[in-house]
Amino acid sequence: MNIQLVESLVQIIQSLSLEEQKLLKSQLEQIEEKKDNWEEVLEEIEASKQKDLSVRQGKKIELSITEIIHQMREERDQQLLETWQS
Repeated sequence: MNIQLVESLVQIIQSLSLEEQKLLKSQLEQIEEKKDNWEEVLEEIEASKQKDLSVRQGKKIELSITEIIHQMREERDQQLLETWQS
């Protein structure tokens, strides 16, 4: 954990006006809502995957959502690096 960074952020937040602090809080809440929604979507995908598995009479689906997400992130990171280096 980067304690110095956290302390700096706290100082910056405290230096914001009340209106700016409210805006920051609102944006953080939106981020948290999106995170919560993502977790719900992932749960729905996993439930659907299990349902498909039962429909296929136990034949396993060779699909890992986590691996797909990891691979997509790596591809996106590479794209961003190429764009940044250009």
